[in-house]
Amino acid sequence: MSCKSPPMFRQALSRLVSNMLNRLHGQPESYDKKSKYRFGRTLGAGTYGIVREAESADGRVAIKIILKKNVRGNERMVLDELEMLQRLKHPHIVKFVDWFESRDKYYIVTELATGGELFDRICQQGKFTEKDASQTIKQVMGAVDYLHRNNVVHRDLKPENLLYRSKEADSDLVLADFGIAKMLGTKDEVLTTMAGSFGYAAPEVMLKQGHGKPVDMWSLGIITYTLLCGYSPFRSENLQDLIDECSACHVVFHDRYWKDVSDDAKDFILKLLKARPEDRWTSEQALAHPWLSGENATDHNLLPEIRAYLTRARLRRGIEMVKLANRIEALKMQEDDPENSDMPKDATLAADQTRHFSSGNANNSSSTGDEKAASASSSAPPAEKRTLSKTIKGAIFREVVLAKVREMKEQEETLKVTGEASEGSKTA
Repeated sequence: MSCKSPPMFRQALSRLVSNMLNRLHGQPESYDKKSKYRFGRTLGAGTYGIVREAESADGRVAIKIILKKNVRGNERMVLDELEMLQRLKHPHIVKFVDWFESRDKYYIVTELATGGELFDRICQQGKFTEKDASQTIKQVMGAVDYLHRNNVVHRDLKPENLLYRSKEADSDLVLADFGIAKMLGTKDEVLTTMAGSFGYAAPEVMLKQGHGKPVDMWSLGIITYTLLCGYSPFRSENLQDLIDECSACHVVFHDRYWKDVSDDAKDFILKLLKARPEDRWTSEQALAHPWLSGENATDHNLLPEIRAYLTRARLRRGIEMVKLANRIEALKMQEDDPENSDMPKDATLAADQTRHFSSGNANNSSSTGDEKAASASSSAPPAEKRTLSKTIKGAIFREVVLAKVREMKEQEETLKVTGEASEGSKTA
């Protein structure tokens, strides 16, 4: 009879005791898996829950934590996402790892893409040409084609969801965030719920006319246009104006930015940016477009335009970080089991850490975790903690000032128009 070594025996005993305690506290059987992960920095947060980095024996992962009370009556949404992620296996789609649940939460574990967001990564390079852009979009299109052939619509394609798997120079680009993706029951099924992000959502989504796979093709058209010139083809900041602009679908290639870009690239974009979904090219047609071969793509360097785009995007991220911190605080208040909280202690610090991660600055040290960072900040000088949120405060202050200036200008314009109308009525 073989005898276990004392350390192995202690580990086995510890797991047994932990499992028994979990059962006594009414935790589901799968909750035992949670002990395999050591939670770290916050990667994002939404209406239903939060996404955190975690360390495991097999490496770093991303764990989406969904509060059950926030999806009560709509649990099918979580089950659909789980089923979908387990089915999807493609080199340019983030990989499913595992799942488990507690009394009050669902946990979905996926691979952690550590190479940074698309535009951030490009800006770290010395050069990025139209030919490079065509091959980048080809990777994304391959992933979208795989989804569509498997009757899945992503519904939230945008640069922030295009991540590099690792920091290696030849790393694959992967498509992430399947939180609002849908698996269609039939080939012709029409979806009616609102989906997508401002600036990337197709006209039929904003008009609530019902939608399907063509919404992903529209989003890819917007991404490609932006990648090649550093700005979006449709730039209205008001929702109704944006709907009108997208519905008119008048795509302009301004000579200053597009004179060195190939006609193939422009044609590819025009095939995707069609107001009527039935007029848009399918993923299969788009994959066969000559621009994706790279043969006619130019060596024109796109980096200056992309850096200008990223500068503008980072101003918006300051606002997003404030919103993120508020979402985290709201989620903490909604937890049913605060003693076993999975929310970061400091919401502002957690929101600030997402900025460093999305810029591709995440390191492999386990000391980047929220729990360690939060405990370290309590022993560090108070000024260090204030510095962490200075970026957020500075960004929100700038935006408030700009918003006030815009408001004052609008009021002046309104008074001017009202005054002119009043004068006109007197002289009539």
